[in-house]
Amino acid sequence: MTTFNLPDLGEGLTEATLLSWLVAEGETIVVDQPIAEVETAKSAIEVPTPYAGVVTKLHGAVGETLIVDEPLISVGAEGEAGSGSAADDSAGAGADGASNGSSAGALSYREEERAGTMPATGAVTAPESAADSAEDEGSGNVLIGYGTSTSKSSGRRRRRNGASRPAAAGGAASPASDAPAVTAPAQKAPRVSSPLVRRLAREHALTLGELTGTGPEGMILRADVLAAIDSSAQAAPASAEAVSSAPASASASGPTPPSAGSSKTGAPAAAPAPGGLEVRERVPMSGMRKAVATTLTRSRREIPEATVWQDVDMTEVLALRSRLKAQAAKDGTTAPSLLALLSRFVLAGLSRYPDLATRLEDTADGAQEIVHYDGVNLGFAAQTPAGLVVPVIRHAERLSARALHGEISRLVGEAREGKISGKELTGGTFTVNNYGVFGSDGATPIINHPEVGILGIGRILDRAWAVNGELAVRKVATLTIAFDHRVCDGGTAGGFLNFVATCLEDPSSALADL
Repeated sequence: MTTFNLPDLGEGLTEATLLSWLVAEGETIVVDQPIAEVETAKSAIEVPTPYAGVVTKLHGAVGETLIVDEPLISVGAEGEAGSGSAADDSAGAGADGASNGSSAGALSYREEERAGTMPATGAVTAPESAADSAEDEGSGNVLIGYGTSTSKSSGRRRRRNGASRPAAAGGAASPASDAPAVTAPAQKAPRVSSPLVRRLAREHALTLGELTGTGPEGMILRADVLAAIDSSAQAAPASAEAVSSAPASASASGPTPPSAGSSKTGAPAAAPAPGGLEVRERVPMSGMRKAVATTLTRSRREIPEATVWQDVDMTEVLALRSRLKAQAAKDGTTAPSLLALLSRFVLAGLSRYPDLATRLEDTADGAQEIVHYDGVNLGFAAQTPAGLVVPVIRHAERLSARALHGEISRLVGEAREGKISGKELTGGTFTVNNYGVFGSDGATPIINHPEVGILGIGRILDRAWAVNGELAVRKVATLTIAFDHRVCDGGTAGGFLNFVATCLEDPSSALADL
């Protein structure tokens, strides 16, 4: 029997929410068959199995938060009976080969972090793992952080979620000594030695951003987290006495049945509803919603942002787009959208005001530096059924308005279908947001940390506008830019905003120079 652990999900992600099982206990599966659908902080993905055989145990229930490197599914050979035995736990390292008779003096990096020991002197490499011996059974497909090799099986069976599929049984079969999984969002830190360090800090309610790393370039190591735990241990006895004295009488009277507001995991009941209102429903925050909350909270906490706005006459750019649509209809091509035209002008503006497409990073000696890049990764806000996401167009400065339109359409389609990859949601250096599609005249957008600027446009309205000294009805919208005041001043942001507005007011002349 082999247990497959939840694989490394990449991008520093350490947990995922189980959306559905695609297989059932007792079902025969083949190599690379999707077995579960999980939602990370980036997107929803299907997890394929690197093993073939009969499903003997599903580790986790739908809606549960799973931790990377903890058991996901146990697979046995045809006709093998039983599940949930001690053999499951002993096979728990099947994905990384941790239980293959490796010597104590040749611990791998991940094993060292888990055990808290140092490799013996002279240890250079870890021995080949048990998973390596199964390479010939793989398919070569890769899921972010792991992959399999050449497959001998040409079949691929895939079952979708349905009413006839049985629910998953039981929770994660981790050893009793393991700490319970924590569903709170992990604090993302730019330099952490491994996901296990993040988990250790999360289990002890430590904020990684407040720790000082002693590793290379300020990397936070396991030893740094342990030191922080020890330093806070002095206050623990007093807190424990205060907590233990209160429930003494209650515990003597026996267990208390859970209230209607209690969580399924046995967490304490939430505070009563205000004003005597009845609680209708409690909805846990999904992985994507938690990621949005973490990013926006960090942006508000760390970035001293300022906002500049300007009204702009959109009449000419709308007329230009109408002409492009008419020409595209004749040619059988596609005309660029208004967002694509706006993005093209934004990219031209960033070439003249490059400070707005940078990042502010901490150095190893505690100083800060502004990092400039060779090009622009342009992000744009997109609303999906799962929430707000920001897909990123890499090296957007190389694309025309029509090419930008194609990339925007492709990424929005993948995001709304839940098929967009985590890589395409990261790495942005500037963001554009069209909140006018929601009927908003204007807004003060929050910077997408760790970027330093975001430009937004409101809805286009008919307004009285002075044209050559006379009043006329024109199509007018409001442009807004929020910028990190640590990186640049109002002159830079105002100059950039005015350049984009000028391009929109006279797009034909602007495009001739781009």
